[in-house]
Amino acid sequence: MTLADTTFADDRPLTPALLRGIRCKCPACGEGPLLERYLKVRSHCPSCGEDYTAQRADDGPAYLTMLVTLKVVTPLMVAAMFAWDWHPAIMFGVFASLLVALSLFLLPRFKGMIVAIQWSRRMHGFEGMDERHR
Repeated sequence: MTLADTTFADDRPLTPALLRGIRCKCPACGEGPLLERYLKVRSHCPSCGEDYTAQRADDGPAYLTMLVTLKVVTPLMVAAMFAWDWHPAIMFGVFASLLVALSLFLLPRFKGMIVAIQWSRRMHGFEGMDERHR
């Protein structure tokens, strides 16, 4: 099986869609906001009218956020444990705060990224939508 066998000719460009999704912008036009509130995906783009009701970014962004934050913070925590003689309560406060802040920052960006991947690969309900942004 080659890459050509797994790629559809009508797939939308992935890289621009990903960059727009990470910025929480519409994966189609890059202008309108993707999220209505912190994590609520809009029903459609206010700029181009792209319909987002087909998106299924349920638990994926949360798992990605946990994976990345723990992979980043755990080595820092181990290094800090050996480098400084901090009281355990101080270490807990510092690294728990870092985990929460990093998670709150990354979660909407990963949600936008997952929606952008679904849009660009025409997953779930995005496959039947017309092509306005080629």
